[in-house]
Amino acid sequence: MRVLVVEDEVTMAETIRDGLTAQGFTVDLVHDGVDGLWTATESPHGAYDVIMLDIMLPGLSGYEVCRQLRGRGVWTPILMLTAKDGDYDQADALDLGADDYLVKPFAFVVLIARLRALIRRGAPERPAVLRSGELTLDPAERQVRLAGQPVTVTPREFAMLEFLMRHPGQAMTKTAILENVWDAHFDGDPNIVEVYIGYLRKKIGRERIETVRGAGYRVADHAADATDADLKSR
Repeated sequence: MRVLVVEDEVTMAETIRDGLTAQGFTVDLVHDGVDGLWTATESPHGAYDVIMLDIMLPGLSGYEVCRQLRGRGVWTPILMLTAKDGDYDQADALDLGADDYLVKPFAFVVLIARLRALIRRGAPERPAVLRSGELTLDPAERQVRLAGQPVTVTPREFAMLEFLMRHPGQAMTKTAILENVWDAHFDGDPNIVEVYIGYLRKKIGRERIETVRGAGYRVADHAADATDADLKSR
């Protein structure tokens, strides 16, 4: 089982490498984001079974390395390692395609268990592109397009739009959106949902996200966009 460890704290990185090696893992070790990205995609050793990726790295952050790996179609399981333990930090890592998240300091036995669980799970299949008329969302490339043109969205906006597009024709309640896009234990202002719906409407068109009174929000069915336009032009 081959593991790539991308960690800039040299002492910790070597401790992790020595511990994993003692458990029978084969470990490659690099100390910055640029080398981590190159090694994960170009290593002569071949594909890794899992990548351990620190968030605070020189060169490229762990967030950016994760985003670029997923954008290039690299679906090796990623375990994020970080001293940051905020809910938003964890959510951002998972939104960008990480598979798990471990906060420092951690027990080595927990690390081993997490790694083995990810290896058993294996690399996920590339997600299908979601479509609603001229609106597309590619979970693999983390890309939203409208009529073929890229739409710039934040990780949170992307997560909300993806959640809505994975439930076509269904009105999703504010509670469901909070639990799936933020956190099941979110205790902030629930009106944050309306705020982000507003952000998305400005970027993809107000008519593309419908408010269903008393039920929630849904992505409008624009599957017939082209047909409707053709008919109107005749």
